[in-house]
Amino acid sequence: MIRDVPVESVAIAEAGLLLRPWRSEDAENVYRACQDPDIQRWTRVPAPYRLEHATGFVTRTAPDAWSTGTGAPLAVCDAATGELLGSCGLVAITPGLGSAEVGYWTAPWARGRGVAVRATRALCRWAFRELGLRRIIWQAEVGNYGSRLVALRAGFRIEGRLRLAEPHRTGIDDGWIGSLLPGDLDGPDPEGAETALPGGPGTLEARRAAVFGTAQPVLFTRAPDGTELRLRPLDECDLDGLVTTCRDPETVRWTTVPDPYQRSDAEFFVREHGPTVWRRGTGAAFVIADDNDEFAGVMELRLSPADPLVGDLGYLVAPYARGRGYCPAAVTAICTWGFTTLGLARIEWRANVGNTASRRAVEKAGFVIEGTARHALNHRGTRTDAWLGSLLPADLGLVAGTR
Repeated sequence: MIRDVPVESVAIAEAGLLLRPWRSEDAENVYRACQDPDIQRWTRVPAPYRLEHATGFVTRTAPDAWSTGTGAPLAVCDAATGELLGSCGLVAITPGLGSAEVGYWTAPWARGRGVAVRATRALCRWAFRELGLRRIIWQAEVGNYGSRLVALRAGFRIEGRLRLAEPHRTGIDDGWIGSLLPGDLDGPDPEGAETALPGGPGTLEARRAAVFGTAQPVLFTRAPDGTELRLRPLDECDLDGLVTTCRDPETVRWTTVPDPYQRSDAEFFVREHGPTVWRRGTGAAFVIADDNDEFAGVMELRLSPADPLVGDLGYLVAPYARGRGYCPAAVTAICTWGFTTLGLARIEWRANVGNTASRRAVEKAGFVIEGTARHALNHRGTRTDAWLGSLLPADLGLVAGTR
């Protein structure tokens, strides 16, 4: 049973912050903060956000949540000056389970100072101690890496994906979910701390959340003949080149692209597959483009769901670009990025036995062929033997990534 705590007694002072109940005089600053596009995109505040919305929140919605025991919304303020920095509170309190969900936002003028992390840790510590909660849940739409990074740094364990009960009006229904238990939190953060300690089991996840929370990068390399190559995100201008490449007999022979390949298949790959892989943080699909930005192929690095330190490499090359060294150069570029930015310790390549062109490309990039795996691939309904190769950071002269 969750203990009853009088709202007027709540004042959580920790790590240079003061979390307190909302007051009517906060309405103007709430209104100002909620004009921010990121708050409107990733939370369920009304859009456009008007002053009456802010007034209703601080004078009716927040007090009602406290009085009914369904929530514990709090203003996050600077402990020294009283300036409003953000919002952090509990919603969906379930007394029988001893469970609640956390929600937060940071005002635009207070970002980059670890406010949400410090506030979330302080709130959760208080909720476990004073309310007797046994679990706090975090949820966010897939792609909200800002929220995910806060949750990880606050100590939450990200446990998987689920379909959201109330998707954002402009978002998707795919969400992340995580949880925090009392034993996941250590002692109070030191007074004046700007961020939570970065160590612990969430370090690699936090690193990747920071990567996938920004725009997909453009990687640069050069082919043996000096041609500058770019590995960039998929674009509408790649549709014709993708269709031509995927209808090529060699592509059909050695890959699992749909056969016959339709323009709609290319549109799905460009518009849905590439952005979704990046948004979910499960990998990255790049176009290989020449110095005229012409489509020269596709290269995808996928993160293993079984081992977060292992990646899987796949690619196809446009007919005109074959034999020019584009593929080995692109392989080296994307693997270097995988090792240095994503912290991978091993990248694997598989191809049907007999696909010597693919094998030569990865061998030129430094891959070591480790052997033949029997019936390792499903190629158009038939189990086929596959060559297996791998690349380690040391093969490129890099230091291995660590958790």
